[in-house]
Amino acid sequence: MSETVAVVRASRPNFLVLAPLCAGLGVAVAWHQGEPPALLNTLLVLIGALLAHAAVNLLNEYEDFASGLDLITRRTPFSGGSGALPEVPAAARQVLLAAFGTLGLVVAIGLYFLWLRGLPMLVLGAAGVVLVLTYTRWITRSPVICLLAPGLGFGPVMILGSLIALGARLDATALTVSVIGLLLVSELLLINQIPDAEADRKVGRRHLVITLGKTVAARLVALLLLGSFGLLGAAIWIGWLPLWTALAFAPLPAAIWVSVKLPGGLTNPVQLNTLLGTNVAVLLATLALLICGLSL
Repeated sequence: MSETVAVVRASRPNFLVLAPLCAGLGVAVAWHQGEPPALLNTLLVLIGALLAHAAVNLLNEYEDFASGLDLITRRTPFSGGSGALPEVPAAARQVLLAAFGTLGLVVAIGLYFLWLRGLPMLVLGAAGVVLVLTYTRWITRSPVICLLAPGLGFGPVMILGSLIALGARLDATALTVSVIGLLLVSELLLINQIPDAEADRKVGRRHLVITLGKTVAARLVALLLLGSFGLLGAAIWIGWLPLWTALAFAPLPAAIWVSVKLPGGLTNPVQLNTLLGTNVAVLLATLALLICGLSL
């Protein structure tokens, strides 16, 4: 495998669909408000989200390799990193340069929107950059912050930041969608930390799977996952979300299945991989259907 291929793999391209979906929720809310955003700004928002996600993945891969974590982690298709750098150690410097290069492009796009929209863009943009730079090295040492940081980054920061960039309003619909994103993404990172817990402990990480144990973490996964659907239902009932967003309830049976089966699958690697994969499908489908519901 060449160093260039290793850099691409380290960006974890299979998972980069999450960021455009989250930013796409911001675009969908803007359309729902009756203010169709300019095409150029929409494209820049989506590209910026994609690059931000790639930057955090690349930085995470580099720091996991540098700490030795990559050498002791049992990888699954959904956790444990790409494995690119253990296979091609010489690509480490290129991965680090790619991380800062993509982050630089994100900052450049952010500066354009800062010029366009002013101070509110600076607050959310700066928060996003801080999360990218501090997640692996510092945030993973604080259990509660480690739980909330991914959800904050992909939820309020990315979704509300997209809305501000597009000149839309931060109304009840926008806030509700951003909190649903927060719950789903934090739950995704929490469940994906379960297979990595022992390796993470050895390099000094302290997320909730380590501090509370896998069984308690599995219950928290269920609370966050089903809580996102509870919030969806409440928001539709109150009128903060349009009725069409009920489409996003379609993955609920699978979410219930994951929540019920997860505690019993913690010691069964095959079943756990199935649960991790189903959970990813639930999250992506829910976000995509929310976008559809807001756009109808």
